[in-house]
Amino acid sequence: MNSLPSLLALSPDEKKASGLLHTPKEIAQQPETWLATYRRFRERQGEIQQFLQSAGLKWDPARRPTVFLIGAGTSDYIGRSLAQLLRRCWRCEVLPVPSTDLLTHAEQWLLPGRNYLWISFSRSGESPEGLAVVEKALKMHPGIHHLIVTCNAQGKMRLMAERQPQMLAVALPDEVNDRGLAMTSSFSNMAVFGQCLAHIDGIEGYEKTLRQMVDAGAKFLETASVCAEALAKRNCTKVCFIGSGPLKAVATESALKVLELTAGRVQTMSESALGLRHGPMAALDDQTALVAFLSGEAKVLGYEMDLLEEIGRKRLVKTRVLVTAMPDSRLKGLAEHVLAHALPPGFGDDYRPPLDVILGQMLGLFFSLHYGLKPDCPSPNGAISRVVQGVLIHS
Repeated sequence: MNSLPSLLALSPDEKKASGLLHTPKEIAQQPETWLATYRRFRERQGEIQQFLQSAGLKWDPARRPTVFLIGAGTSDYIGRSLAQLLRRCWRCEVLPVPSTDLLTHAEQWLLPGRNYLWISFSRSGESPEGLAVVEKALKMHPGIHHLIVTCNAQGKMRLMAERQPQMLAVALPDEVNDRGLAMTSSFSNMAVFGQCLAHIDGIEGYEKTLRQMVDAGAKFLETASVCAEALAKRNCTKVCFIGSGPLKAVATESALKVLELTAGRVQTMSESALGLRHGPMAALDDQTALVAFLSGEAKVLGYEMDLLEEIGRKRLVKTRVLVTAMPDSRLKGLAEHVLAHALPPGFGDDYRPPLDVILGQMLGLFFSLHYGLKPDCPSPNGAISRVVQGVLIHS
């Protein structure tokens, strides 16, 4: 009786004893919280617009700032999921740059005479690397504008922004400040906020897309839960996630969720469909589950189907799961599980990361339970913690 509704129905004492007080709820609440994040964005829209204009986003396209999307781990993958959408909508260069890279090599990333806008994503607003990167930039490069997106209104990063004219911080609703170790609703809600940013000058049009995501997400919770529980029982020791374009970020985040929530008992990897053949496919074996987030773009899907046919023909994996935007009869025979969102035709891949990642989160949850771990705190030896600790900042 490990289905998601059963986990949510446990008593508070049972949840606490099993390490299930937070993680199942934080996964399940996502579709409805996306609307709360949208409302928070609308509340601050005018202020955000003015800030982005001061950063130069309304300048001639050739003079617009280079935008860095900054975060560590899951927060970095948020930026990776948004880069193509923001680049297309804002018509300027947008680069996902891990805060861990900026901490060690900031000067190699920055070019003299260029304008920059940094958007930092942080669940806690307390990451040592994230704080140090912003603090050093304020001191060494005061012309950089900083937009902070966080889930913790009391975090140091948001409080820092109150004292700096070139900074603006937005805290999302407290309910998405995940209390479990693994980021789940904080990932998808900061991604939704980033999608709002992309459409800041036409946000009403984005609302229709978001409501389609919310409806699909409510249905996908059950579908993904059933599939994840079934896969956990297959005793796979590896999971390989693939995705292309913005869905590659979903594959990367899903791989991290399973790795974190199983304390490494299940080894994971992620790649693009085309990238998998260039070496990583050697790791596939009869203990591997392959999970593919398939593109809705015909050309990209063609490459992905070619890969799936090859993997099936060579019998390289134990089981296969496909996630697709809408039902497609061509996928029959390519996998044991095909999960279709039933999104409207033409629904863009750029908007799917908050939705598709639910499967990766569910797999992490049910694999964690299968291995007798506590999903809220799945690291018995303390190797990882909710907020990274013990990072010494070197000057």
